[in-house]
Amino acid sequence: MSKTSIYFKTKTNLIKELQKDERVFTLKRQSLLKKLPFFKKEYADIYFHSGNLDAEAILNIKNAKKTIVNSKQLRSEIIDKTNIPKENIEVIYPSINMIYKKPKEIKEKICKKFDIDSTPKIIFFTAKNLKTSGVKEFFDIILSLNSMNKQIIISSDKNQINSLKFLISKYNFGNEVLLLENYSNINELFLAADIFILPTYNKSFATNILKAMYCKCAVLTTISNYSSELLDIFATMENPTDSTTSYKVDALLSREEDLKYIQKENRKIAKKYELFKNLDKLNTIIDTI
Repeated sequence: MSKTSIYFKTKTNLIKELQKDERVFTLKRQSLLKKLPFFKKEYADIYFHSGNLDAEAILNIKNAKKTIVNSKQLRSEIIDKTNIPKENIEVIYPSINMIYKKPKEIKEKICKKFDIDSTPKIIFFTAKNLKTSGVKEFFDIILSLNSMNKQIIISSDKNQINSLKFLISKYNFGNEVLLLENYSNINELFLAADIFILPTYNKSFATNILKAMYCKCAVLTTISNYSSELLDIFATMENPTDSTTSYKVDALLSREEDLKYIQKENRKIAKKYELFKNLDKLNTIIDTI
Protein backbone atom coordinates (compact mmCIF):
# COMPACT_ATOMS: atom_id res chain seq x y z
CA MET A 1 0.00 0.00 0.00
CA SER A 2 1.48 3.32 -1.05
CA LYS A 3 1.58 5.98 1.61
CA THR A 4 0.73 9.65 1.41
CA SER A 5 3.49 12.01 2.48
CA ILE A 6 2.74 15.23 4.38
CA TYR A 7 4.80 18.24 5.40
CA PHE A 8 4.04 21.18 7.69
CA LYS A 9 5.70 23.95 9.69
CA THR A 10 3.18 24.08 12.53
CA LYS A 11 1.73 20.92 14.06
CA THR A 12 -1.99 21.45 14.64
CA ASN A 13 -4.47 19.14 16.39
CA LEU A 14 -5.65 18.03 12.96
CA ILE A 15 -2.14 17.06 11.88
CA LYS A 16 -1.56 15.19 15.16
CA GLU A 17 -4.66 13.10 14.43
CA LEU A 18 -3.65 12.56 10.82
CA GLN A 19 -0.23 11.26 11.88
CA LYS A 20 -1.98 8.34 13.62
CA ASP A 21 -3.14 7.13 10.20
CA GLU A 22 -0.98 4.27 8.87
CA ARG A 23 -1.54 5.53 5.32
CA VAL A 24 0.37 8.72 6.11
CA PHE A 25 4.01 9.54 6.81
CA THR A 26 5.65 12.87 7.59
CA LEU A 27 8.60 14.14 5.58
CA LYS A 28 11.43 15.23 7.84
CA ARG A 29 12.53 18.85 7.78
CA GLN A 30 15.44 19.09 5.36
CA SER A 31 18.86 19.76 6.85
CA LEU A 32 20.89 22.76 5.72
CA LEU A 33 23.12 20.39 3.72
CA LYS A 34 20.20 18.90 1.81
CA LYS A 35 19.04 22.38 0.80
CA LEU A 36 22.13 22.78 -1.35
CA PRO A 37 21.43 22.83 -5.14
CA PHE A 38 23.07 19.45 -5.94
CA PHE A 39 20.81 17.55 -3.54
CA LYS A 40 17.52 16.26 -4.90
CA LYS A 41 14.73 17.86 -2.85
CA GLU A 42 11.79 15.87 -1.51
CA TYR A 43 8.31 17.35 -1.60
CA ALA A 44 5.20 16.13 0.17
CA ASP A 45 1.98 14.96 -1.47
CA ILE A 46 0.09 17.21 0.96
CA TYR A 47 1.60 20.44 2.25
CA PHE A 48 -0.05 22.28 5.14
CA HIS A 49 0.80 25.92 4.63
CA SER A 50 1.07 28.34 7.53
CA GLY A 51 3.16 31.42 8.20
CA ASN A 52 4.90 33.54 5.58
CA LEU A 53 4.55 32.82 1.89
CA ASP A 54 8.31 32.77 1.35
CA ALA A 55 10.38 31.08 -1.37
CA GLU A 56 10.51 27.76 0.50
CA ALA A 57 6.74 27.75 1.04
CA ILE A 58 6.11 28.50 -2.64
CA LEU A 59 8.32 25.55 -3.66
CA ASN A 60 6.40 23.26 -1.31
CA ILE A 61 3.10 24.48 -2.72
CA LYS A 62 4.14 24.17 -6.37
CA ASN A 63 5.39 20.62 -5.87
CA ALA A 64 2.57 19.31 -3.67
CA LYS A 65 -0.41 17.46 -5.07
CA LYS A 66 -2.59 19.31 -2.57
CA THR A 67 -1.96 22.29 -0.31
CA ILE A 68 -4.11 22.79 2.79
CA VAL A 69 -4.74 26.32 4.10
CA ASN A 70 -7.03 27.60 6.86
CA SER A 71 -8.86 30.37 5.00
CA LYS A 72 -10.17 31.38 1.58
CA GLN A 73 -8.27 34.67 1.77
CA LEU A 74 -5.00 32.81 2.23
CA ARG A 75 -5.85 30.57 -0.73
CA SER A 76 -6.50 33.66 -2.87
CA GLU A 77 -3.18 35.17 -1.79
CA ILE A 78 -1.34 32.01 -2.83
CA ILE A 79 -3.10 31.84 -6.20
CA ASP A 80 -2.28 35.50 -6.88
CA LYS A 81 1.42 34.98 -6.12
CA THR A 82 1.99 31.54 -7.64
CA ASN A 83 -0.67 30.97 -10.34
CA ILE A 84 -1.33 27.55 -8.78
CA PRO A 85 -4.72 26.14 -9.93
CA LYS A 86 -7.46 26.75 -7.40
CA GLU A 87 -8.36 23.05 -7.28
CA ASN A 88 -4.86 22.27 -5.92
CA ILE A 89 -5.49 24.29 -2.77
CA GLU A 90 -8.04 23.12 -0.22
CA VAL A 91 -9.46 25.19 2.63
CA ILE A 92 -9.94 23.50 5.99
CA TYR A 93 -10.68 25.94 8.80
CA PRO A 94 -8.93 25.41 12.16
CA SER A 95 -10.23 22.50 14.21
CA ILE A 96 -12.17 22.72 17.44
CA ASN A 97 -11.04 20.15 19.99
CA MET A 98 -12.58 20.90 23.36
CA ILE A 99 -15.24 19.63 25.75
CA TYR A 100 -18.37 21.77 25.67
CA LYS A 101 -20.15 22.42 28.96
CA LYS A 102 -23.23 24.49 29.74
CA PRO A 103 -22.09 28.13 29.70
CA LYS A 104 -24.50 29.20 32.46
CA GLU A 105 -23.03 26.70 34.93
CA ILE A 106 -19.45 27.69 34.07
CA LYS A 107 -20.30 31.40 34.33
CA GLU A 108 -21.70 30.92 37.83
CA LYS A 109 -18.59 28.96 38.80
CA ILE A 110 -16.23 31.67 37.52
CA CYS A 111 -18.20 34.50 39.11
CA LYS A 112 -18.25 32.72 42.45
CA LYS A 113 -14.52 31.99 42.24
CA PHE A 114 -13.62 35.65 41.67
CA ASP A 115 -16.44 37.11 43.76
CA ILE A 116 -18.10 39.03 40.93
CA ASP A 117 -21.78 39.49 40.10
CA SER A 118 -23.07 36.86 37.67
CA THR A 119 -25.92 39.08 36.43
CA PRO A 120 -24.03 41.37 33.99
CA LYS A 121 -22.91 40.07 30.61
CA ILE A 122 -19.26 39.05 30.48
CA ILE A 123 -17.17 40.62 27.71
CA PHE A 124 -13.97 38.62 27.24
CA PHE A 125 -10.62 39.46 25.66
CA THR A 126 -7.58 37.20 25.43
CA ALA A 127 -4.52 36.85 23.21
CA LYS A 128 -0.88 35.80 23.31
CA ASN A 129 0.17 39.29 22.24
CA LEU A 130 -2.30 41.79 23.70
CA LYS A 131 -0.90 44.82 21.90
CA THR A 132 -1.09 43.51 18.32
CA SER A 133 -4.44 41.92 19.11
CA GLY A 134 -5.84 45.37 19.88
CA VAL A 135 -6.09 45.61 23.66
CA LYS A 136 -5.89 49.43 23.62
CA GLU A 137 -8.63 49.52 20.99
CA PHE A 138 -10.60 47.05 23.13
CA PHE A 139 -10.39 49.46 26.08
CA ASP A 140 -11.56 52.33 23.86
CA ILE A 141 -14.60 50.26 22.85
CA ILE A 142 -15.41 49.49 26.49
CA LEU A 143 -15.09 53.17 27.45
CA SER A 144 -17.52 54.13 24.67
CA LEU A 145 -20.28 51.78 25.86
CA ASN A 146 -23.43 53.27 27.37
CA SER A 147 -24.66 50.04 28.89
CA MET A 148 -23.80 49.26 32.52
CA ASN A 149 -24.76 45.60 31.95
CA LYS A 150 -21.20 44.34 31.63
CA GLN A 151 -18.24 42.69 33.36
CA ILE A 152 -14.89 42.68 31.56
CA ILE A 153 -12.44 39.77 31.81
CA ILE A 154 -8.97 39.90 30.23
CA SER A 155 -6.66 36.89 30.33
CA SER A 156 -3.09 36.27 29.16
CA ASP A 157 0.30 35.20 30.50
CA LYS A 158 1.99 36.91 33.43
CA ASN A 159 4.25 39.16 31.35
CA GLN A 160 1.39 40.35 29.15
CA ILE A 161 -0.85 41.12 32.13
CA ASN A 162 1.95 42.94 33.98
CA SER A 163 2.49 45.17 30.95
CA LEU A 164 -1.25 45.72 30.73
CA LYS A 165 -1.47 46.97 34.31
CA PHE A 166 0.47 50.08 33.33
CA LEU A 167 -1.89 50.80 30.43
CA ILE A 168 -5.03 50.14 32.43
CA SER A 169 -3.95 52.61 35.11
CA LYS A 170 -4.72 55.37 32.59
CA TYR A 171 -8.38 54.33 32.54
CA ASN A 172 -10.95 54.60 35.30
CA PHE A 173 -12.52 51.15 35.14
CA GLY A 174 -12.79 50.47 38.86
CA ASN A 175 -13.91 46.87 39.52
CA GLU A 176 -15.40 46.51 36.04
CA VAL A 177 -12.26 44.84 34.64
CA LEU A 178 -10.90 41.54 35.96
CA LEU A 179 -7.31 40.70 34.92
CA LEU A 180 -6.31 37.04 35.00
CA GLU A 181 -2.74 35.86 34.46
CA ASN A 182 -1.75 32.31 33.49
CA TYR A 183 -5.31 31.07 34.00
CA SER A 184 -5.09 27.28 33.96
CA ASN A 185 -8.29 26.51 32.02
CA ILE A 186 -8.83 29.16 29.35
CA ASN A 187 -11.75 27.18 27.90
CA GLU A 188 -13.75 27.94 31.05
CA LEU A 189 -13.41 31.66 30.36
CA PHE A 190 -14.72 31.25 26.81
CA LEU A 191 -17.67 29.24 28.13
CA ALA A 192 -18.40 31.83 30.84
CA ALA A 193 -18.29 34.76 28.41
CA ASP A 194 -21.26 36.23 26.54
CA ILE A 195 -19.33 38.41 24.08
CA PHE A 196 -15.79 38.07 22.72
CA ILE A 197 -14.20 41.11 21.07
CA LEU A 198 -10.90 40.96 19.17
CA PRO A 199 -10.01 44.23 17.37
CA THR A 200 -6.81 42.64 16.08
CA TYR A 201 -4.21 44.00 13.67
CA ASN A 202 -3.16 40.45 12.74
CA LYS A 203 -4.28 38.83 9.49
CA SER A 204 -3.67 35.20 10.48
CA PHE A 205 -6.80 33.25 11.36
CA ALA A 206 -7.69 34.02 14.99
CA THR A 207 -8.58 30.59 16.35
CA ASN A 208 -9.93 32.28 19.49
CA ILE A 209 -12.80 33.66 17.39
CA LEU A 210 -13.78 30.14 16.35
CA LYS A 211 -13.39 28.87 19.92
CA ALA A 212 -15.57 31.70 21.24
CA MET A 213 -18.25 30.88 18.65
CA TYR A 214 -18.14 27.21 19.68
CA CYS A 215 -18.60 28.28 23.31
CA LYS A 216 -21.77 30.19 22.37
CA CYS A 217 -20.34 33.72 22.41
CA ALA A 218 -21.31 36.61 20.22
CA VAL A 219 -18.07 37.73 18.54
CA LEU A 220 -16.67 40.81 16.83
CA THR A 221 -13.35 41.08 15.00
CA THR A 222 -11.66 43.03 12.23
CA ILE A 223 -12.56 42.21 8.63
CA SER A 224 -8.85 41.94 7.71
CA ASN A 225 -8.48 38.91 9.98
CA TYR A 226 -9.04 35.63 8.13
CA SER A 227 -11.48 34.41 10.80
CA SER A 228 -13.96 37.08 9.62
CA GLU A 229 -14.83 34.71 6.74
CA LEU A 230 -17.08 32.86 9.17
CA LEU A 231 -18.92 36.00 10.30
CA ASP A 232 -21.70 38.19 8.97
CA ILE A 233 -21.35 41.95 8.41
CA PHE A 234 -22.66 42.81 11.90
CA ALA A 235 -19.80 40.92 13.55
CA THR A 236 -17.01 42.49 11.50
CA MET A 237 -15.09 45.70 12.14
CA GLU A 238 -13.69 47.78 9.27
CA ASN A 239 -10.54 48.29 11.35
CA PRO A 240 -9.50 47.99 15.02
CA THR A 241 -10.72 51.56 15.72
CA ASP A 242 -14.09 51.17 13.96
CA SER A 243 -16.38 53.66 15.75
CA THR A 244 -19.50 51.57 15.09
CA THR A 245 -18.29 48.68 17.27
CA SER A 246 -19.44 50.21 20.55
CA TYR A 247 -22.97 50.69 19.11
CA LYS A 248 -23.05 47.02 18.13
CA VAL A 249 -21.91 45.89 21.57
CA ASP A 250 -24.44 48.17 23.28
CA ALA A 251 -27.14 46.64 21.09
CA LEU A 252 -26.11 43.13 22.15
CA LEU A 253 -26.05 44.13 25.82
CA SER A 254 -29.51 45.69 25.69
CA ARG A 255 -31.34 43.14 23.50
CA GLU A 256 -31.29 39.73 25.16
CA GLU A 257 -33.20 37.97 22.37
CA ASP A 258 -30.78 39.19 19.69
CA LEU A 259 -27.77 38.20 21.77
CA LYS A 260 -29.09 34.68 22.37
CA TYR A 261 -29.94 34.22 18.70
CA ILE A 262 -26.43 35.24 17.60
CA GLN A 263 -24.85 33.01 20.24
CA LYS A 264 -26.83 29.98 19.06
CA GLU A 265 -26.06 30.66 15.39
CA ASN A 266 -22.36 31.06 16.13
CA ARG A 267 -22.26 27.69 17.86
CA LYS A 268 -23.99 26.04 14.89
CA ILE A 269 -21.34 27.45 12.56
CA ALA A 270 -18.39 26.49 14.78
CA LYS A 271 -19.61 22.92 15.28
CA LYS A 272 -18.95 22.31 11.57
CA TYR A 273 -15.23 22.50 12.35
CA GLU A 274 -14.97 20.01 15.18
CA LEU A 275 -11.78 17.97 14.93
CA PHE A 276 -13.35 14.71 13.77
CA LYS A 277 -15.34 16.52 11.05
CA ASN A 278 -12.22 18.24 9.73
CA LEU A 279 -10.43 14.89 9.79
CA ASP A 280 -13.19 13.43 7.61
CA LYS A 281 -12.67 16.27 5.10
CA LEU A 282 -8.94 15.60 5.08
CA ASN A 283 -9.42 11.87 4.57
CA THR A 284 -11.63 12.60 1.57
CA ILE A 285 -8.81 14.70 0.10
CA ILE A 286 -6.28 11.90 0.73
CA ASP A 287 -8.56 9.45 -1.07
CA THR A 288 -8.42 11.59 -4.21
CA ILE A 289 -4.61 11.64 -4.39
